[in-house]
Amino acid sequence: MDRVCSAQVFDRSPKYAWLAKILLEPERTVSFKVTYIDDWGNARTNRGWRVQHSSSLGPFGGPMHFGRHVTEDLLRAQSFDATFANALTGRRLGGAAGGANFEPALASEAEIQRFCQSFMTELQKYVGPGLDLPSMGVNCGSTEIGYMYGQYKRTAHSLSKHGFGMLWGGSVPHPEVHGYGPVSFAKSFLEARGDSLRGKRCLVTGSGKVALAVADKLVAEGAIPLTLSDTSGFIYEEGGLPSAKLAQISTIKAERGARIGRYIVASTTAKYNDPEDIFDVPCEMVFATNSGEITADAAEKLANNGCSTIVDAGYAPTTPEAIASLKKLGVAHCPFRATLAIGNALAYTSKEHQIIKADISDEIDKEAERVFHEVQRTASEYNVRGDLDAGAAIASFLRVANVMASHGSV
Repeated sequence: MDRVCSAQVFDRSPKYAWLAKILLEPERTVSFKVTYIDDWGNARTNRGWRVQHSSSLGPFGGPMHFGRHVTEDLLRAQSFDATFANALTGRRLGGAAGGANFEPALASEAEIQRFCQSFMTELQKYVGPGLDLPSMGVNCGSTEIGYMYGQYKRTAHSLSKHGFGMLWGGSVPHPEVHGYGPVSFAKSFLEARGDSLRGKRCLVTGSGKVALAVADKLVAEGAIPLTLSDTSGFIYEEGGLPSAKLAQISTIKAERGARIGRYIVASTTAKYNDPEDIFDVPCEMVFATNSGEITADAAEKLANNGCSTIVDAGYAPTTPEAIASLKKLGVAHCPFRATLAIGNALAYTSKEHQIIKADISDEIDKEAERVFHEVQRTASEYNVRGDLDAGAAIASFLRVANVMASHGSV
């Protein structure tokens, strides 16, 4: 929480200051060496981590990330945020984050499999049903989770009670829930203002499963997704990306390592530009999926280009400096702690398995409305009316802190 939020909470009850101090430290940090054999028969070594921040509300739960960018400090920060994002799900779920500094883009499929198996051999004693539920993250999709789950079964001699519906089981019946959630939250936010998504011209960053699900849901709500991106560049369709074009892009991105730029071969209307120029495109809303990409400079650029709302559709895409800038610029911000809680509410429970494809969007909309109104109500109660960042931070903190207090501050 920022200083304003802290003052609002701590002034009412000083005990929360002590609980907040306790929450600064994770319950457990597991660090281990991961050694695997590459395709040439050489031993390769990486470093793996699982930071288990809080189990006050239930079993640890949170993403796994692979890549050179992964560090223990990054995972500590993400596990902290996972605790509070999961708190808003209303489910019995704590917070964690893990991963390794292994780069899948530079490895073959066989090497990825061997790495994941070695990774889980080291981690298996610290995770499992009722203890810690790892989920997909950056460069760690259903394939990687499946490899890890297979190794877990062999080494721990245990099956997940969540079955195949949990990421812990290797696959998800409705992987789109994490992309649909932010759009549904934005829908509830706009409806509370007497507005709607229909006709809104939207930038979408990223082109993975979450970004494609965001674009798909936007089309279903009558909005117009204009862009998708990756590290190589971004595509821009001035007339929008309808379902047929999204299906083309999904087929391209299904191939491991494929770049979004291949889409322009199949399109006569798309423009392809450098990734850093995406926020030069005029729009009304942005759905950001990449961590830290909405900086203060980007926020100002977007405001000048007509953007009225920025929606976090991934982990912390909007920096604290950008959030402060958005408030001064009068641009609304839907925070990731609230938007990500919606998909997690279904992904981490067996309820998801009982929902057929045709009904998943309705279920997501119901969860979004619940989360939005809780955040809005909390903001009003603590005299920060209309500030969704503050409302989400306070509501999630109180849920965790009150349970900690009942457990003897642990």
